[in-house]
Amino acid sequence: MRVARWRDGADTGEGFVIDDRVVPFPDGLTVAEVLAQGLDAAHGLLARVDAGGTPLADVQLLAPVVPAAIRDFVTFEEHVEGVSAGVEGKSEVVPEWYQAPTFYFTNPHTVLGPGEPVSPPETQRLDFELELAVVIGGVEGSDGRNLTPEAAASHVFGYTIMNDWSARDLQAREMKVRLGPAKGKDFGLSLGPWIVTADELAPFLDDDGFLSVRAEVFVNGELIGEDLVSNMGWPFPELIAYAARNSRVVPGDVLGSGTVGNGGCLGELWGRAGGLTPPPLAEGDEVRMVIEGIGELTARVGAAVAAPAVHAARARTRARSHG
Repeated sequence: MRVARWRDGADTGEGFVIDDRVVPFPDGLTVAEVLAQGLDAAHGLLARVDAGGTPLADVQLLAPVVPAAIRDFVTFEEHVEGVSAGVEGKSEVVPEWYQAPTFYFTNPHTVLGPGEPVSPPETQRLDFELELAVVIGGVEGSDGRNLTPEAAASHVFGYTIMNDWSARDLQAREMKVRLGPAKGKDFGLSLGPWIVTADELAPFLDDDGFLSVRAEVFVNGELIGEDLVSNMGWPFPELIAYAARNSRVVPGDVLGSGTVGNGGCLGELWGRAGGLTPPPLAEGDEVRMVIEGIGELTARVGAAVAAPAVHAARARTRARSHG
């Protein structure tokens, strides 16, 4: 089952993708409402749709979910090895990486849909990040707090492709302050083309609970990176459980796997090569991501957007009283 949002002229729609057409949910429901009801309810809705709909080729797909929150993990050891070589001058996976799955929160207000160009900040090192993302659904009787991995698995509504666009030069400055990433990331994140429900990908689960699906990324038609998502350090239910630890996940939350290894981003390749090879993304470049069992997500790089100047910190006296 595939769930999507789309634009048809001046109208927007939310519903199922069935073969080569889009069909609205019964009763005018939205994706957010269907996610809240959960996967079983979505199957019940699918049984009620009629044979109508609109050809997929006649609509513009939107991001399949308006996220409640976005957490992006870093779960591929090979990615960490490569990126650290470029950022820190040596390839290293610190011991703390192995202890627990680490994530950061990114901006749900700058999410882009399939085919929607990214408008980056002024940067000399624009990059992509190829990821598989899980979309959280509702589970009756659960408030999404302090979940075990077993309980967390039932909150997996489905999966979509995620491209976490990155301005590596801005990110590098932020990370030296030991906080972030922030402005190096929050200008754009692409999701799509739709949500494929968890039951559709269940046949790809290996004996350890990892999704053994192939992920590829192409820049201007050239294959840049390829990996199996099963090379993650933790399976998705453990990521969800960690996100919910002393906290809460809710329907509509999106959790990214982190960048796959073996060329899942340019930053990893730059670290291994000791230079900017392949070159950073530039205006007009096309990035196409393909994940087995999901589909493909494509976008072009738009023109950089100039922003107001940033002021440096002011020197202060550190006075403790008015004197």
